[in-house]
Amino acid sequence: VQLQASGGGLAQARRSLQLTCAASGSVAFIDSMGWYRQTPGNQRELVATITYSGRTNYADSVKGRFTISRDGAKNTVYLQMNSLKPEDTAVYYCNAFQDILGTTRTYWGQGTQVTVSS
Repeated sequence: VQLQASGGGLAQARRSLQLTCAASGSVAFIDSMGWYRQTPGNQRELVATITYSGRTNYADSVKGRFTISRDGAKNTVYLQMNSLKPEDTAVYYCNAFQDILGTTRTYWGQGTQVTVSS
C-alpha cells in the first residue's frame, strides 16, 4: 500500500486547510485510515481516524474543528481542518491499517507540513 498525502501548507489562525490522502496498491482489507501529527521532539500523535464502515475517532484537541471523511471508491481520506490554531502546527502523516485475515500491517505516508501562524 502506498499513501500519497497532499494539501499541507501555511495558514493563518482561524483559517482552514484540507489534507488529502490517496491509497494505492494492494488496498483490499484496509480497515481504517487516518491522520497523525508530529512536532519536533515529540511523539507522533493521533489526530483522527475513520474505519471502513465510517466510524470516526478524534483527538480531544481537534474535536469540533477537524472533520475526517472518506471516499471509498477512490480509496481516499480527507481531513478538513477549520479554526486552525498555532498549536496545530506539525507534520501530518497519513496512516492506513490493514487486516488480512488476522495479519495486520500499518502503512505511513510521507508527511505534509502544516504551519499555522498567529
